[in-house]
Amino acid sequence: MTISRDIFALEGKVAIVTGAGGRPGGIGEAYASGLAAFGASVVVADINADGAQEVADRLRQLGGKALGVHVDISDKVSVDAMVAEAAQAFGSVDILVNNAALMIEQEARTATSVIDLSVWNRLFAINLTGALLCSQAVIPHMRERGWGRIINQSSAGAYPAQSAYGITKLAMVGLTTTLATELGRSGITVNAIAPGITDSGAGLSLRDNPSRWSQMMAETAPLRAIGVPDELAGALVLLCSEAGSWITGQVINIDGGIILRP
Repeated sequence: MTISRDIFALEGKVAIVTGAGGRPGGIGEAYASGLAAFGASVVVADINADGAQEVADRLRQLGGKALGVHVDISDKVSVDAMVAEAAQAFGSVDILVNNAALMIEQEARTATSVIDLSVWNRLFAINLTGALLCSQAVIPHMRERGWGRIINQSSAGAYPAQSAYGITKLAMVGLTTTLATELGRSGITVNAIAPGITDSGAGLSLRDNPSRWSQMMAETAPLRAIGVPDELAGALVLLCSEAGSWITGQVINIDGGIILRP
């Protein structure tokens, strides 16, 4: 493979980004925009059908190929329908970005607080099981082509996990390494991105109500503690393109240096 700009190109690839229409200016929207900018056809998937359609409309207005789709990632029937709609519209699925998650809705929940098991189970159903269901649904398409990219969304809040939310994001790392191990021989890479505090709709709400974790991040960041969603999209494009073809089972922390690892 010769190094050139072309190895980042995504023309002819079809990507699903979950949680891409829930909040204006969110990380999912930045991911969808980044993939579209490099030529991918993007399925903007969200439980908020109107929001997904609005993001897809904006991408098309900018010259991209996009489709807005409603999905409940905790429901296998809904997930399968999303993937079928994507394949019908664009031919197949090459890239899956498991971005959808509950965060601000559950951020204050801790393992020692009085937490109803239905709340705990819902958190895991969305933040972990949903990613598994979506992955299972796209894997046959990727195996058929002998090429695929799955990118999971972890979090700096997983290192170390100090909340129920953090536990789900640490578990996402385990899902990432497990899928990477199982799918590598099929030409499918599986990696994760772990953002720090980001000026998305959800991230801004954390700044309005700072937690012990977010305060610690602000005090210890070598660069700066707060980023913007677009600063995550570059790593996503790398992992989705031929430029990242020898990367699998990895977690890329994008957080201004909060999480430092050798």
